[in-house]
Amino acid sequence: MEKVTVGTGAVSFDDVVAVARGGAAVVLSDEALAAIDKARAVIEDLAASPTPHYGVSTGFGALATRHIAPELRAQLQRSLVRSHAAGSGPEVEREVVRGLMLLRLSTLATGRTGVRRETAELLAGLLTHGITPVVHEYGSLGCSGDLAPLAHCALALMGEGPVRDAAGELTDAATALAAAGLTPVELQEKEGLALINGTDGMLGMLVLAIDDLTDLLKVADISAAMSVEGQLGTDRVFAPELQAIRPHPGQAASAANLTAILRDSGVVASHRGPDCNRVQDAYSLRCSPQVHGGVRDTVAHAVSVASRELASAVDNPVVLADENRVESNGNFHGAPVAYVLDFLAIVTADLASIAERRTDRFLDKARNHGLPPFLADDPGVDSGLMIAQYTQAAIVSELKRLANPASVDSIPSSAMQEDHVSMGWSSARKLRKAVDGLTRVLAIELMTAARALDLRAPLTPSPATGAVVELLRNAGVGGPGIDRFLAPEIEIAHQLVADRSVTGAVANVIGELA
Repeated sequence: MEKVTVGTGAVSFDDVVAVARGGAAVVLSDEALAAIDKARAVIEDLAASPTPHYGVSTGFGALATRHIAPELRAQLQRSLVRSHAAGSGPEVEREVVRGLMLLRLSTLATGRTGVRRETAELLAGLLTHGITPVVHEYGSLGCSGDLAPLAHCALALMGEGPVRDAAGELTDAATALAAAGLTPVELQEKEGLALINGTDGMLGMLVLAIDDLTDLLKVADISAAMSVEGQLGTDRVFAPELQAIRPHPGQAASAANLTAILRDSGVVASHRGPDCNRVQDAYSLRCSPQVHGGVRDTVAHAVSVASRELASAVDNPVVLADENRVESNGNFHGAPVAYVLDFLAIVTADLASIAERRTDRFLDKARNHGLPPFLADDPGVDSGLMIAQYTQAAIVSELKRLANPASVDSIPSSAMQEDHVSMGWSSARKLRKAVDGLTRVLAIELMTAARALDLRAPLTPSPATGAVVELLRNAGVGGPGIDRFLAPEIEIAHQLVADRSVTGAVANVIGELA
């Protein structure tokens, strides 16, 4: 089993993906354990003091003015976790829960939270043994962090609440912990707060979305290249000297990909020369690098924000162990993460939109340069790919609604103590839906372009696009012919995009794309 070591510094994007999606085991480094012990000593000193300290010997939020007697503090932590585990709605995906658990552990490992080492080690144990607390869709306002989702995870550390075991079976936390040889913890001063006060849910979903979009941007370049090729477009507009006079890095990378994918295309070569009467291609073809490149640059900005957040210790209050004190702060506010989640939803919608426009051109006899209407075998008797484009259009319309930013909303809570919230969890949830929608839109463009390339025979596609056509055909996505049940073929194409077979097929021919 792959193992990820969590230290006092940032976990990497690869670490998050390995734990969230790959099921990697997790251990704490000796440095992290030492930092945890040092911070815990500060908390224990403050807990013994007669002076109230927020988060240690007081209530929370709007109830922070009440001093809590020592004999009630364990009950305070239990009550905090139980009351905050108030999520509702559908169960959140396993990868999201594992990602947020890892990121919470990463903050605990910085020595800024004051938890005991046994609490941190139990969280690592849950990840290693594949025990996943049940977290619900609704409950987080993104400030103070993702309280409800994290509280459902903290509940499992106490041996309470529903979880799924490594096999995905639903059980209770006490049973799952016992089966794994793990012992629940009785939370002490500050620990309940430390376990729930973070941006870990929204950050984990941001990292996973970036991982997905990094590959989907390559797929978009592949599908655009196939559309340019299948619609007898030109590759001259992608020349590096033309990109250099508008030096956006994402644009240059996308154009370079398009040029590489189209290299040695018999279809493109067939109309390259003095007899070509094409003056300019439509924007959806000609401007693909500009749109795809803008998305790439937005993702790059999101990477910079996520990288800073991965290096952060998000909790309130935080322990300043070297100064033997605890201080309140506002670092739990999810605004920086929420903004880029919304930015990504916007560009995801537009990337899908331009792909849908390229697809539609294939189906219109007036614009597809000699191909049959709707790429049908017998137009009128057969509908071809007409309704596949409807499916694309329906998804794109949904993505436009999902592009409406959640981060501009704020509903005050906690008796107006928490009077401005980020809604970052909501931004993340809708981005996940948007990424799935984009995956499906690109799959349909690939299907459509592949059929068009088959109809261009005996002209031959480029080696790279030919590899994608072959991949689709071998997997069960049929070529031109009489109408057949399309939904299964769309799902096959979707899976080939989602599992990265499409980018793999191209990489096997021309190397990794930018």
